Amino acid sequence: MFLKGKCALITGSTSGIGLAYARALAAEGADIVLNGFGEPDQIQALCEELAATSGGRAIFAAGDLTKREGTEAMVATAMAEFGAVDILINNAGMQHVAPVEDFPVEKWDAIIALNLTSAFDACRLCIPGMKAKGWGRILFTASAHSLTASPFKAAYVSAKHGIAGLTKTLALELATDGVTANCISPGYVWTPLVENQIPDTMKARNMTREQVINDVMLERQPSKQFVQPDELAALAVFLCRDAARNITGANYSVDGGWVAQ
Repeated sequence: MFLKGKCALITGSTSGIGLAYARALAAEGADIVLNGFGEPDQIQALCEELAATSGGRAIFAAGDLTKREGTEAMVATAMAEFGAVDILINNAGMQHVAPVEDFPVEKWDAIIALNLTSAFDACRLCIPGMKAKGWGRILFTASAHSLTASPFKAAYVSAKHGIAGLTKTLALELATDGVTANCISPGYVWTPLVENQIPDTMKARNMTREQVINDVMLERQPSKQFVQPDELAALAVFLCRDAARNITGANYSVDGGWVAQ
């Protein structure tokens, strides 16, 4: 358990990719700060599970990350409990699909706020503690859309390209401080959120389940396989190891070959 005594704050971690990160880091001994949506009983059960896995502590830090004060409140909760955040994974995100001329401006503002600004604010608030310790890991769940674009996703693509740029900037600023910053950029990941889209798409396009998966969702993913959350989590764990101390500013594509095309 090489992360014993270290605190990991993961945004959007009560389900899906974020929860996979939390479980993998807890398995290496990290104390966990969860953030996201869910019923109180469900969140409490997750905290108990993670604490039992790590032999340490796991707490929930509330905060509406579409608002600066929400991110500040989340980080303040983590600091009050653990003193500093050693591992920050900016994972929370949202999506909206529409042509630019019809894109609701409030959706643009919300996506940029959650996907990009909240990540900046969390970094801004956590970095001083990392620098003081001479050790830190900052990770971002970016996307294949941090490296390429799709139509009708202006806000999401802009935010994820911004995350890729922020990662490089942090890597340069923190290069001599023992703190690394890296992106993990998945293609389509098999999560409940994705799975729940299938029936509606079947109906809307008059397609079978297999057609929706292969011809719509995985159309740009050459492997024709969904990325699994635990694959992303395994990469995150590696990037926290001392063996990865000179890996910084990198953008790891985990997308079945999507951006290789």
